[in-house]
Amino acid sequence: MDFTWKIGGAQGEGIDSAGEIFALTLHRMGYYIYAYRHFMSLIKGGHTNYKVRVSSKQFRHRGDKLDMLVAFDQRSIDENLHELKNGGAVLYNAGAFEPKFPGDVDVVPIGVPMQQIAKDHGSIVMTNMAAMGASAALVGLEPDAFDAFIAERYGKHGAEVVEANRKVVRAGYEAASQVTTWRATLPEIPEENKRKKRVFMHGNDAIALGAVVAGCRVVAAYPITPATDILYSLLKLLPKYGGVVLQAEDEMAACQMAVGCNYAGVRAMTSTSGPGFSLMTETLGLAGVSETPVVIVDVQRAGPSTGMPTKTEQGDAFQAIFSSHGEIQRIVLAPATVEDCFYDIQRAFNLADKYQCPVIVLTDLALGLSKQSVDVDDIDFERISIDRGELLTEEQVKEIAANGGYKRYAITESGISPRALPGQEGGVHIAISYEHTEEGHEDETPFHRVSQTEKRIRKMSTFDPEEFGVRLSGDRKPELLLIGWGSTIGQIDEVRQALAAEGRSVAHLHLSVLYPFPTRAVREAIESAGSVLVVENNAFGQLQQLIQLHVGHYDHMHSCRKFSGEPFNVSEILSRANEVLAESKSVKEVG
Repeated sequence: MDFTWKIGGAQGEGIDSAGEIFALTLHRMGYYIYAYRHFMSLIKGGHTNYKVRVSSKQFRHRGDKLDMLVAFDQRSIDENLHELKNGGAVLYNAGAFEPKFPGDVDVVPIGVPMQQIAKDHGSIVMTNMAAMGASAALVGLEPDAFDAFIAERYGKHGAEVVEANRKVVRAGYEAASQVTTWRATLPEIPEENKRKKRVFMHGNDAIALGAVVAGCRVVAAYPITPATDILYSLLKLLPKYGGVVLQAEDEMAACQMAVGCNYAGVRAMTSTSGPGFSLMTETLGLAGVSETPVVIVDVQRAGPSTGMPTKTEQGDAFQAIFSSHGEIQRIVLAPATVEDCFYDIQRAFNLADKYQCPVIVLTDLALGLSKQSVDVDDIDFERISIDRGELLTEEQVKEIAANGGYKRYAITESGISPRALPGQEGGVHIAISYEHTEEGHEDETPFHRVSQTEKRIRKMSTFDPEEFGVRLSGDRKPELLLIGWGSTIGQIDEVRQALAAEGRSVAHLHLSVLYPFPTRAVREAIESAGSVLVVENNAFGQLQQLIQLHVGHYDHMHSCRKFSGEPFNVSEILSRANEVLAESKSVKEVG
């Protein structure tokens, strides 16, 4: 069982603050929370909302429906009413507007003069706190449930501000209690939930934390929605561990700074979104030909160009895999959960060092900015390690230098050359963007071109994408196989469970590595299934095209795509899955 709550209004009215207070308060009580922000690329004005899914077990998406809507204006009703369950409540700002509803909807309107309550206690900026109090009354919480958070959030403004906000919450609570008998039922909280250690974080936070644990000590980036929070999180964390945060003048400079730091031996990364990644493409080629490790995080948004900066999409897979003039090796990871973000950024640094190449971590706005309850006790510390690959010690460099001289781009069977750092005695070498000899001297002869290119290609011969790049759940020979990547994992898995509950044979294959592609695992799963449905948040079907490129074309493969800027609803995937199952059944009957 779960409960869904949403607050909506104009940007600048404290909607995000209210949503955060409601979500974090329930998180601390022992509930699992998934909080999703819908906002426009405006500082003020336009419509914004904050949806909170509350449950006694973990969910990986925001939920399709809505039990209760808090509306500061008519637009909030117009844009969100379609989500409301029959008999659900609309708590509106009475006196500020008179709500209008279609005649055929089954809703319970509850008017509370939230703005007036705030004015009576000193300022309309506390309207959102009146909404907190009214919401508490309707979901069975006591008004003092918010006291601790109010003290934390507003304590820096003084005791009077804290007390005023508490009074507004209580006034909102009393007003709602008097005007309606409608009540929601929150899920039960199991006792073990109350004992668990949890954090409330989004994917961007997890990437920042994982980067610090991985030994990253420099982040160079240029602010861009929705990746900026990685920069902000690291700004708080890195200085505590001797690290540095550099705000570059643009994305090109940011990527070049990260490459330069890695060349010097310091683990460094950059974070961006689609347009910024486009600007980094030239430097991506530099890292490839100079065989310099670098980690790039791309928090995808809806494009192309500026596109929709505050909306989600999975449109950068091709860009991450194929971008760069000429041909270079790279690894592309696609975390699916907040926990994945924590682990995968560590893997990214290890893989970048091991294979001496760029590693791109693809998340998206839905994963990057949706805050979720994460169990700290479930962190697997055995998965945390630092592997610097073929990084030579001082003694090793001296030994190599004494036996013929150090060659930075030495031809090796593995394709990975021993790596010395600037300043190591005997490890002097040239690192340039031109094609080169083993020593690094510019050389355009066919021999060196071919030998160096083949060497760089061989680097990936030991990389096994199946090692940690695929998840398979459900039946092993299903009538329907659902395939996805990244943040769609929650919706797809709920579809699998719903169909399984109806007695259907279903499996879910989820990819966490897009390049090198996990060909064997995908082929085996596809060929064992009656029908296949590829689910992705883009218009071109980029994952489906990757499957066709690496695995082959299959008549029983179908697509489910969404590119509106919004995450999938479970109902959308379920409807398409039932269409595919029905089509498959009719084909068998005809056959």
